[in-house]
Amino acid sequence: MGETVKIDITNAACPETSVRVKTALEAMADGGILEIRLNSGEPMGSVPGSLKNEGHRVIHAEQEEGGGWVLRVLKGGLAPG
Repeated sequence: MGETVKIDITNAACPETSVRVKTALEAMADGGILEIRLNSGEPMGSVPGSLKNEGHRVIHAEQEEGGGWVLRVLKGGLAPG
């Protein structure tokens, strides 16, 4: 596998959450792993679906103490759509 990049978007609000995830993924090669820390609620409701629609695959999702989440995303892990 390629590189692993970590981002924390727990202090970001929509649409900044999506912009930060997209920017991080654009800077990575296919096959890389993006680890995203995000909040429950709207971010967790929208980010995984957006990732799938853009052709990426959530390979691990873990809820942290306090209600936040950590997603590990394989860049380019799916055909878009």
